Amino acid sequence: MSALIQTTNLQRTFTVSAGLFKPKQTLHAVNGVDLCVNRSDVLGVVGESGCGKSTLARMLLGLTPPTQGSVQIDGQDISKIDRRELARRVQPIFQDPYSSLNPRRTIASIVSFPLDVLGIGSTEERKKKSLEMLERVGLPARYANNTPGQLSGGQRQRVAIARALVINPEIVICDEPTSALDVSVQAQILNLLLDLRKEFNLTYVFISHNLAVVEHIATQVAVMYLGRVVELRQTAELFKEPRHPYTQALLASVLTPEPGLGIPDTGLGLSFPDPLHPPTGCAFHPRCAQRKPECSTSHPLLRRDAQGEVACHLYPSNR
Repeated sequence: MSALIQTTNLQRTFTVSAGLFKPKQTLHAVNGVDLCVNRSDVLGVVGESGCGKSTLARMLLGLTPPTQGSVQIDGQDISKIDRRELARRVQPIFQDPYSSLNPRRTIASIVSFPLDVLGIGSTEERKKKSLEMLERVGLPARYANNTPGQLSGGQRQRVAIARALVINPEIVICDEPTSALDVSVQAQILNLLLDLRKEFNLTYVFISHNLAVVEHIATQVAVMYLGRVVELRQTAELFKEPRHPYTQALLASVLTPEPGLGIPDTGLGLSFPDPLHPPTGCAFHPRCAQRKPECSTSHPLLRRDAQGEVACHLYPSNR
């Protein structure tokens, strides 16, 4: 099966000011990411803040051009796809439903806006389709003339989902789409996304900090650390037996309601790594309890074996 989404050595750097009278520095936000997502799959992308997840999402949407490497949609380089055609095929759902919707427009006009921009259908057909999509995401037609300020957070996110799907895209990039919502509402939105995936044969790239959410929705998971993918495996296998020490630490950090266990100690320390000054060798080695001498000098490549892909010197296949 040919991949619907494929990235090859995808990189994005930014020039960052280091302070007054100091030379500017280079930040490697995404540093050599190779991904392959088949049609109808859900790729979950996890990692700490600053690891490059949102920059990756923007490159997949065509909003941020890569410094090096490429993004291909169904075998075609994203830079060679017409902007309107790309919008027709790839749509986003953003994190904050309070800022991603125009507060001055009605719900019906927000949902029909992509149809207006792309010139799909007549005025009546656009209105009819937007109302049908609102019904499909669980918002009755009586909300059509409301503004976003009259809706709850969960309802606003349903509007954002309806707007993304009204033009029947192939791919939906979900950047933390449930993190701003209450837990009970999160479950409703996740189940809605799963139902819509089956109904419209959608392919998702789902970015999240919440490992429980990723386990529920993703078919495969990419774990990112300082701009690189350090582990890429099928979801069930990764959560059952994580291989990379960073993945193990992430799973160990999940809070549990079980009495007496307290707050988990991941062993990662209290400070985040500095992306402007990454360590030599494996970027994770200063925080790794299983580090070996070569970890500080040699960068491990992401290699595939029978259990998936992992970038770590602990496994013979990476030597």
